[in-house]
Amino acid sequence: MSEAPESLQSADILQILELLPHRYPFLLVDRIIEIDGDRSCIGIKNVTFNEPQFAGHFPTRPIFPGVFLIEGMAQTAGAICVASKIAEQAKPKQVFFMTIDKVKFRKPVEPGDRIEYHMRKLNNRRNMWWYKGEAKVDGTLVCEAEVSAMLVME
Repeated sequence: MSEAPESLQSADILQILELLPHRYPFLLVDRIIEIDGDRSCIGIKNVTFNEPQFAGHFPTRPIFPGVFLIEGMAQTAGAICVASKIAEQAKPKQVFFMTIDKVKFRKPVEPGDRIEYHMRKLNNRRNMWWYKGEAKVDGTLVCEAEVSAMLVME
Protein backbone atom coordinates (compact mmCIF):
# COMPACT_ATOMS: atom_id res chain seq x y z
CA MET A 1 0.00 0.00 0.00
CA SER A 2 1.73 3.16 -1.16
CA GLU A 3 -0.78 5.78 -0.06
CA ALA A 4 -0.56 7.49 3.32
CA PRO A 5 -3.61 6.92 5.52
CA GLU A 6 -4.47 10.64 5.22
CA SER A 7 -5.13 10.17 1.48
CA LEU A 8 -6.64 6.67 1.67
CA GLN A 9 -10.36 7.28 1.28
CA SER A 10 -11.48 3.65 1.21
CA ALA A 11 -10.20 0.10 1.27
CA ASP A 12 -11.67 -2.67 -0.86
CA ILE A 13 -11.52 -6.36 0.06
CA LEU A 14 -8.09 -6.88 -1.53
CA GLN A 15 -6.60 -4.03 0.53
CA ILE A 16 -8.29 -5.36 3.69
CA LEU A 17 -6.74 -8.78 3.04
CA GLU A 18 -3.32 -7.08 2.94
CA LEU A 19 -3.98 -5.26 6.23
CA LEU A 20 -5.55 -8.06 8.32
CA PRO A 21 -4.61 -11.70 8.90
CA HIS A 22 -8.29 -12.80 9.03
CA ARG A 23 -9.76 -14.94 6.25
CA TYR A 24 -13.11 -16.54 5.44
CA PRO A 25 -15.19 -17.39 7.36
CA PHE A 26 -13.86 -15.04 10.02
CA LEU A 27 -13.16 -11.89 8.00
CA LEU A 28 -16.13 -9.76 9.02
CA VAL A 29 -15.61 -6.56 7.04
CA ASP A 30 -16.02 -6.33 3.24
CA ARG A 31 -15.03 -2.70 2.63
CA ILE A 32 -13.91 0.35 4.59
CA ILE A 33 -15.02 3.82 3.54
CA GLU A 34 -14.61 7.40 4.72
CA ILE A 35 -11.19 6.69 6.20
CA ASP A 36 -9.68 9.62 8.09
CA GLY A 37 -6.18 8.35 8.95
CA ASP A 38 -6.47 6.27 12.13
CA ARG A 39 -9.07 8.70 13.55
CA SER A 40 -12.29 7.33 12.06
CA CYS A 41 -13.83 5.23 9.32
CA ILE A 42 -16.86 3.18 8.38
CA GLY A 43 -16.53 -0.55 7.80
CA ILE A 44 -19.14 -2.35 5.68
CA LYS A 45 -20.33 -5.94 6.15
CA ASN A 46 -22.95 -7.43 3.85
CA VAL A 47 -24.74 -10.17 5.75
CA THR A 48 -25.79 -13.12 3.58
CA PHE A 49 -27.80 -16.22 4.43
CA ASN A 50 -25.13 -18.60 3.10
CA GLU A 51 -22.67 -17.72 5.89
CA PRO A 52 -21.82 -20.72 8.10
CA GLN A 53 -23.01 -19.27 11.43
CA PHE A 54 -26.64 -19.29 10.29
CA ALA A 55 -26.78 -23.11 10.25
CA GLY A 56 -26.84 -23.03 14.05
CA HIS A 57 -27.63 -19.42 15.02
CA PHE A 58 -30.56 -20.01 14.78
CA PRO A 59 -32.03 -22.58 12.38
CA THR A 60 -35.60 -21.24 12.65
CA ARG A 61 -34.61 -17.52 12.77
CA PRO A 62 -31.17 -16.63 11.46
CA ILE A 63 -29.55 -13.93 13.63
CA PHE A 64 -26.05 -12.55 13.06
CA PRO A 65 -24.18 -13.31 16.32
CA GLY A 66 -23.51 -10.32 18.56
CA VAL A 67 -19.90 -11.35 19.10
CA PHE A 68 -19.43 -11.11 15.33
CA LEU A 69 -20.65 -7.50 15.45
CA ILE A 70 -17.98 -6.73 18.05
CA GLU A 71 -15.31 -8.58 16.06
CA GLY A 72 -16.31 -6.67 12.91
CA MET A 73 -15.81 -3.41 14.78
CA ALA A 74 -12.39 -4.54 16.00
CA GLN A 75 -11.33 -5.67 12.52
CA THR A 76 -12.40 -2.35 11.02
CA ALA A 77 -10.45 -0.34 13.59
CA GLY A 78 -7.48 -2.71 13.38
CA ALA A 79 -7.24 -2.30 9.61
CA ILE A 80 -6.91 1.49 9.79
CA CYS A 81 -4.35 1.21 12.63
CA VAL A 82 -2.23 -1.14 10.50
CA ALA A 83 -2.60 1.18 7.48
CA SER A 84 -1.34 4.10 9.57
CA LYS A 85 1.76 2.12 10.59
CA ILE A 86 2.42 0.98 7.01
CA ALA A 87 2.38 4.65 6.00
CA GLU A 88 5.18 5.16 8.56
CA GLN A 89 7.13 2.31 6.88
CA ALA A 90 6.61 0.07 9.93
CA LYS A 91 4.21 -2.78 9.14
CA PRO A 92 3.07 -4.52 12.35
CA LYS A 93 3.71 -8.23 12.73
CA GLN A 94 0.37 -8.86 14.44
CA VAL A 95 -2.78 -7.08 15.66
CA PHE A 96 -4.34 -8.25 18.93
CA PHE A 97 -7.86 -7.45 20.12
CA MET A 98 -7.36 -6.42 23.77
CA THR A 99 -10.55 -5.17 25.45
CA ILE A 100 -14.29 -4.79 24.99
CA ASP A 101 -16.20 -2.31 27.15
CA LYS A 102 -19.64 -0.69 27.32
CA VAL A 103 -21.26 -3.18 24.93
CA LYS A 104 -24.95 -2.80 24.19
CA PHE A 105 -26.94 -4.85 21.70
CA ARG A 106 -29.97 -2.90 20.48
CA LYS A 107 -31.58 -4.88 17.62
CA PRO A 108 -31.01 -8.22 15.84
CA VAL A 109 -29.12 -8.28 12.53
CA GLU A 110 -30.42 -10.69 9.89
CA PRO A 111 -29.40 -11.96 6.46
CA GLY A 112 -29.88 -9.26 3.86
CA ASP A 113 -28.77 -6.49 6.22
CA ARG A 114 -25.83 -4.21 5.45
CA ILE A 115 -23.93 -3.41 8.63
CA GLU A 116 -21.97 -0.17 8.91
CA TYR A 117 -19.28 -0.16 11.62
CA HIS A 118 -18.79 3.52 12.51
CA MET A 119 -15.44 3.67 14.31
CA ARG A 120 -14.01 6.74 16.06
CA LYS A 121 -10.65 6.81 17.81
CA LEU A 122 -10.80 7.64 21.50
CA ASN A 123 -7.09 7.42 22.29
CA ASN A 124 -3.73 6.10 21.14
CA ARG A 125 -0.65 5.45 23.27
CA ARG A 126 2.42 3.82 21.76
CA ASN A 127 1.18 0.51 20.32
CA MET A 128 -2.35 0.63 21.82
CA TRP A 129 -5.50 2.10 20.22
CA TRP A 130 -8.97 2.62 21.74
CA TYR A 131 -12.09 3.09 19.60
CA LYS A 132 -15.77 3.77 20.09
CA GLY A 133 -17.82 1.73 17.66
CA GLU A 134 -21.43 1.89 16.55
CA ALA A 135 -22.89 -0.79 14.31
CA LYS A 136 -25.80 0.48 12.25
CA VAL A 137 -28.24 -1.08 9.78
CA ASP A 138 -30.17 1.37 7.59
CA GLY A 139 -29.16 4.16 9.98
CA THR A 140 -30.51 2.34 13.04
CA LEU A 141 -28.10 1.61 15.88
CA VAL A 142 -27.94 -2.17 16.41
CA CYS A 143 -24.85 -2.42 18.65
CA GLU A 144 -22.28 -0.20 20.33
CA ALA A 145 -19.02 -0.87 22.14
CA GLU A 146 -15.60 0.45 23.02
CA VAL A 147 -12.75 -1.77 21.82
CA SER A 148 -8.98 -1.66 22.04
CA ALA A 149 -6.21 -3.23 20.02
CA MET A 150 -2.47 -3.67 20.35
CA LEU A 151 -0.07 -3.74 17.41
CA VAL A 152 2.96 -5.99 17.80
CA MET A 153 5.84 -4.56 15.84
CA GLU A 154 8.57 -7.18 16.48
